[in-house]
Amino acid sequence: MSLKNSEHHYGWLAVVLHWLVAAVVVGLFALGFWMVDLSYYDEWYRKGPDLHRSIGLILFAVVVFRLLWRLINTSPRPLASHKRWEVVSAHVAHSLLYVLMFVAMVSGYLITTADGSSISVFGLFDVPSLTGRVKGMEDTAGAVHYWSTWALVGLAGLHALGALKHHFIDRDETLRRMSGRA
Repeated sequence: MSLKNSEHHYGWLAVVLHWLVAAVVVGLFALGFWMVDLSYYDEWYRKGPDLHRSIGLILFAVVVFRLLWRLINTSPRPLASHKRWEVVSAHVAHSLLYVLMFVAMVSGYLITTADGSSISVFGLFDVPSLTGRVKGMEDTAGAVHYWSTWALVGLAGLHALGALKHHFIDRDETLRRMSGRA
């Protein structure tokens, strides 16, 4: 398998980035879902959010890189067996997945930096607030973050169901192309 995509297959970098981003998005969603019920006295009350923020900021950089890679690299053509509505809906879903990821990541960043503080990424470096102190922004950003993450996970679930439909019902190469086996 080559580094770059071809007209028929995804390259190994696109495959690795796809599955890495998918796993991290699901992991961050699960961590966020779990940590909202932590009590002040729970050991993970501070560790969970710190981990969530650090991974989220690294994910932001990975998704920017993935999007740039996608823009400069060719994409495999749709399979001949794909119907027009499948091609269009896949394009719309992929675009919306990117939009929702960025909305979720930016709103998550704004929740923490609304008081003007920076975010420490695993204690290695800090990402400063770009907005300074903005009264009430954490509430608005929190609502946007909540709904965008639920929409992201829901759409990702539909995306996965579509891939499984192609694999088990249509018996085509769609899923194998993104698993590196086609």
